[in-house]
This record gives sequence, structure tokens and C-alpha cells, in this order.
Amino acid sequence: MLVLAGVCVAADPATQTVFRPADPQNQAAFERLYNLDYDAAIQDFEKVLTRHPNDPFAVNHLLSAILVRELYRIGAMNTGEYANDSFVGQAHRPADPVQKERIKQLVQQAQKLEDAELSHNPNNVDMRYARGVTRGQFALYTALIERAWFSSLRNAVGARHDHERVLELSPQYNDAKLVVGSHNYVMGSLPLAVKVAVALVGLSGDKEKGIRYLYDAARANGETNVDAGIVLMLFLRREHRYAEALEMARSLAPRFPRNFLLAVEEANLLRVLGKNRESEEQYRRVWQNGREGKYGNLHYEMAALGLGDLLRSEKNYPAAAAAFELVTDIPAPDPELLQKANLGAGEMYDQLQKRDLAMKKYEAVVAANSSNGEAEKARKRMKEAYWDSSQ
Repeated sequence: MLVLAGVCVAADPATQTVFRPADPQNQAAFERLYNLDYDAAIQDFEKVLTRHPNDPFAVNHLLSAILVRELYRIGAMNTGEYANDSFVGQAHRPADPVQKERIKQLVQQAQKLEDAELSHNPNNVDMRYARGVTRGQFALYTALIERAWFSSLRNAVGARHDHERVLELSPQYNDAKLVVGSHNYVMGSLPLAVKVAVALVGLSGDKEKGIRYLYDAARANGETNVDAGIVLMLFLRREHRYAEALEMARSLAPRFPRNFLLAVEEANLLRVLGKNRESEEQYRRVWQNGREGKYGNLHYEMAALGLGDLLRSEKNYPAAAAAFELVTDIPAPDPELLQKANLGAGEMYDQLQKRDLAMKKYEAVVAANSSNGEAEKARKRMKEAYWDSSQ
């Protein structure tokens, strides 16, 4: 599975997804995973694997949960960072070496089981599918955590080939369309010169085919309807098909009320659709839900940043400053989000000609982390007051 932000497309609610292996704890584990309760989900998947030690599906589920928890922890889960041409979110903090080793150990464990079965029967559809999942997970790990692009590409291509073979053997195996569809979209979106280069080594892509496959996987009742939904939503946003992306987002939220990332993405999509009042209401709703404890200790304060940016775009500088200041009300905000909020608040105070307040905010930005982009901007603002050039 390719879990980027932990949200799920709602399949027919009357039909429960059948997870493999056939263990009753899987359902609860996935519910917790998609509600961003990573630690509890991992504990559940560990128990399932203990009962099914030779099932690569059980290994892959645990691998997925540990990987997505680490991606969340390092700050690589902001959907906005996947909406541009890079396809790669920024890792804002170093990965935990212990978790890195655990991820690699699980990849090796799964591949050993898969390769053993495939050596006896290369056309074992489930084992070939499972191996493609493992390769896809490792491609995600090497890209977003190790930042090893060539290794990631090799694993991604291996995953695609495995799942293309699955679809040859079993055309209705819709779970396999997640990897094949994602790879087709990415390869089909490359600049022409790069497309020619990769075609020389037998790689090709088709954006529309990719999106079509992702829709198939999202609408099916298989395990990958979860991941296909979030990937599809991000790709639709990149294609400026905002209404479709919003429809997808709104089909997900009721199932996973603790998933604030999905709720924030709904507000983001409303904003790009020009529905500013609805967007503002959604950002404020997420903020209030967070203040009421509905998201636990998750960093819902990114809703305040979105709200501040929206109000800034409307030239409502006092309200924008107040929105950015909301982040300081949280007992333990994410350090990077707090730094961005302080920078935004400082710029709004400059705009309002409250230079003393602005300087205090810029000083807080530099004190938090003097070596990143926000600190560089803050130092620039300390020398010369910010002014909105679009006025």
C-alpha cells in the first residue's frame, strides 16, 4: 500500500472490506490507522503478525503503519507539498534510525516470504501482488526518507511490473491498479525530454490511464481503496480538477472523524475553488475540533496557518494576524508550524505598521531555528519591513 496521508475512500458502507490475512483484528487496526492513531494501529498489526508470521500481507500491513507514522513524524504528510510537479514532499526532520532499521527489516522479511512462494509458482497472483506492495513501500521509503531517487525508481518499477503481471493473470484484481495507476500518472506527467529518456529503458506513462486506474481501485472494495483515494485526490488537485478532488475529500471525512489532514484538505480545496467563506468556515471548524480534543495530540494547528493565508489573500490583515497567533495558544505546537505562524504574524504586523510586534515575531522565528528558510526570511524582514506588493 502507498499510504501518503492516511485517508480512505468510503466503499459501499454495507460491504466491509475483506483484509488479508483473515484476522478479525485487521478491521480495527485499519480503522485506527486511517484515523491517524498510529501507535494503536501498529500494536494491532503486531498482534496480527504474531498470529500469522508467514503471511506477507500481515508483514506489509505492519510495514505500512510504521512507515506512515514515521512520515507523519518527520513532517512529510502535508498534502499541499504533493500538489506540484515534484511529487515529493519535503522531509522536515530526520528519520529515527531505529524506525529506519525496522522498516528495512520488515521489507526483507516480506520479500523472503514472497520470493520463496514465487520460486515454486511464478503465477501465484496473491504472492506477486504482495511482492509488488513490498517493493512499492520500499520505493516510498527510499524516496521520502532516504532521498535515494535511483533506488526508489528501481523499486517503483519493480512494483509496477509485479502488479501489471497480476492484472494480466487476473484483470479484476483492482487492488493492483493503485501502483500501476500511480506509476502511469507520474511517468505520463514528466517533461517530454525526460519521457524520451525513460522510454529508452522501457518505461512509459499515461496520465489519463493512471487516473482511470486509480478511480477503479478507489471504488472497489479492496484493501487499496484507502490509498487510491488519497493519491487520486492529490493528482486531481494537481490537474486542477478541484471539484472532483473536493467530492473525493467529502466522501472520506465521515468515516474517519479524527483524520484532521483530510478535513484541512477539504478547506484547501474550497479555497482554490474560490469558495472563501466555506473555506474559512472549514478551517475554523477544524481548529475548534482540535481545541475540543477531537484530534488528540495531532498537529491540527496547520488549520490556523491555512486560515491565516486565506485571510491574508483577502487583505484582511488584522484577522490574518489573529489567525496566525492562534498557533501560540496550543500548549505544545509543532515547532515548524509555530515558526511559520510567527513569520506570518510578523508580516501581518508589519503590514499594519506595528513594527515592534513584528520584530518580536521575527526574533522568535530565528530563535526557533536559525538555519532554515523561515529564519532567512525573518532576518530579511528584520532589516526591511514587509510590505504586500500586490496592493
